[in-house]
Amino acid sequence: MNNILRRLDLTTLQLFLAIQEEGSLTRAAEREAIAVSAASKRLAEMEQALGVALYLRNARGMKLTPAGESLLTHARRILLSVDKIGEELAEHARGLRGYVRMIANLSAIVEFLPEDLRAFLAQHDQIRLDLEERPSVDVVQGVEDGWAEIGICAGDVDTRDLHAALYRRDRIVLVMRADHPLAGRGRVPFADTLEFDHVGLHINSSINMRTHLASRSAGRHLRTRIHVPGFDAVCRMAQVGMGIGVIPHDVFLAIGRPLGLTAIEIDEPWATRELRIVVRDEKGLSPVTRTLYHHLATAEERAGVRV
Repeated sequence: MNNILRRLDLTTLQLFLAIQEEGSLTRAAEREAIAVSAASKRLAEMEQALGVALYLRNARGMKLTPAGESLLTHARRILLSVDKIGEELAEHARGLRGYVRMIANLSAIVEFLPEDLRAFLAQHDQIRLDLEERPSVDVVQGVEDGWAEIGICAGDVDTRDLHAALYRRDRIVLVMRADHPLAGRGRVPFADTLEFDHVGLHINSSINMRTHLASRSAGRHLRTRIHVPGFDAVCRMAQVGMGIGVIPHDVFLAIGRPLGLTAIEIDEPWATRELRIVVRDEKGLSPVTRTLYHHLATAEERAGVRV
C-alpha cells in the first residue's frame, strides 16, 4: 500500500488523465510539459506499483484496459478534489466561510432554485455557490463521481446508492400559440397531442424521456419537429408556430405567458412529478453543505403543498 501511495502522485495521475484525453503518450507529454521518456517512465512505474497494465499500446495510440478504466474514475475524483481544495482555500483567503458545488437539472434551475438560493444566501452571505446545469441522469452521475456535493434531479431517475430526499413538486403543461387547434381545451390526454408537431427539449432531458415514453404507451409516434436546448427556446419555437411544447407550469408563467402563449393541462398522472435532492452521504457533508442541504430539503414544506 505504501508503495502505491508513493507512485500515485498528482503529477503522474494528471499525466495518466492527459494520455486518455490526448490518445497518445507523446501528445500527453507535450501537454504536461514532460519529456516523453520521463512520461513513459512514470507510467511504467505506476503500472508496476499497481501490478496491472493500464493501457494497451498499438499503432493507432493507447487504449485503456479495464483496470485503467477503474483508475480513470478515481483519478478524476482525486484531481477534482485537489482543485476544490484550492478553490475553497482561496475563498477562505478572501474572507468567505464556505464553498458548495451543485449540479441540477434545467427544471430546478429555472423554477425553484433562484428564490430558494436567494433566501439561503440572504442568511449566509459569506458562502459561495457554484451551480451547473446537467440532465437528471448526469446529475446522479456527477454526485456519485464527486463532481458536486449536492444534486437536484427528476424524481423518476434512478438515484442508485445516493441519499435522496424530496426537493419540490411541480406539474408540466402543454404550451402553444393561442390559435392552435388545442388551445381552447382545458385538459387533454397526451395522446390527443400526437397528431400535431412538437418542439422537444434535448434528448437527455427527463421531460423528453417522459413524452417519448407516453407516446410509445399510446402506440403512436411523437412528431418532434425540432429539439432545442432550453425552455426559453421551446417557448420561442412555439411562439412562431413550430409546434407544441411541454414545460413546467412555473416556467410557462415566467417565460411562456409573456410571449403570448397558452398553457393546457396534461390529463396524465405523469404530468405531476417530483424533483429530488441527492447527496452521497448526508452525515459526511461539510457543515456549510449540510446547512444548504437542509434548506433545500425543507423548501417544499416552507412553500406549502403544490399541486
